Amino acid sequence: MTTLDKEALATGWEADLPLQDTALRQFIEAWAETLAGPVSALGGHVVRSEEAVTTDLGKPASYYSSAVLLRPPAHDEWDRTLDVVERTMFRTGSGPVHLWSAWPTPDLTVRGWRLEGYPPFMLSSAAGSLPPAAPDLEVREVGDADDLQVWERLAVEGYPMPELRPWRARSLFDMRVLSTPLRLWVGYAAGEPVAAAASYLAHGLHVLAMGVVAPHARGRGYWRTMLRTRLAAFPDLPCGSLFSDMSRPGAEQHGFLPIIRFTLWVRERS
Repeated sequence: MTTLDKEALATGWEADLPLQDTALRQFIEAWAETLAGPVSALGGHVVRSEEAVTTDLGKPASYYSSAVLLRPPAHDEWDRTLDVVERTMFRTGSGPVHLWSAWPTPDLTVRGWRLEGYPPFMLSSAAGSLPPAAPDLEVREVGDADDLQVWERLAVEGYPMPELRPWRARSLFDMRVLSTPLRLWVGYAAGEPVAAAASYLAHGLHVLAMGVVAPHARGRGYWRTMLRTRLAAFPDLPCGSLFSDMSRPGAEQHGFLPIIRFTLWVRERS
């Protein structure tokens, strides 16, 4: 328990509870910061309310145009919560907006949202052995503008990010993101860039921000190798992320436990 009396907790999501009150609360805050940090560095718009953190570059930006719910709305609060999000995200800008909820939501199609899926939140403790590395993959950390363009192209084309295709340099990131806790890596096989990965450190948690292997290079252990690289970078920290169901088996094989499924909605901006 926290310093609050049990009887004083109305929902367990009170604003004055410490972020580490539960692993889920810690991850929600860390996930929001993983999106907000790069957006703020790039001159975008970040707004925090009691209900949500919204991040917006004002243009197509994949997950970096998002709203992350910070607490579960009561059954009669959903419209007010969504009003707050939509007033912030839909006055200007273009490209899709993502809504992340750690709790089941009402049907939001009546408000123009499209259900994208239910990505599982998975968590691993700091302890444990590292996955084996593919011997033919050379992993290099991004350190300059040329490296960043290689990373960005792999992310846009391989993840994929259809709203950013065809890829153009600096369509998502520029060097300012490297002033944040964001760390990026590229994996090369026979000199060809075939894998990209990202990590972010926030609120005492290592967040796997993105991982992708080019379609033609999958099934060779490269995803596992990029995971190894990121875990080795923060060996003493717990690690969590939202995974796809395609990558979930690999994460489970290397010690990640499924905690809960988020609900992910998307709504387009004209």
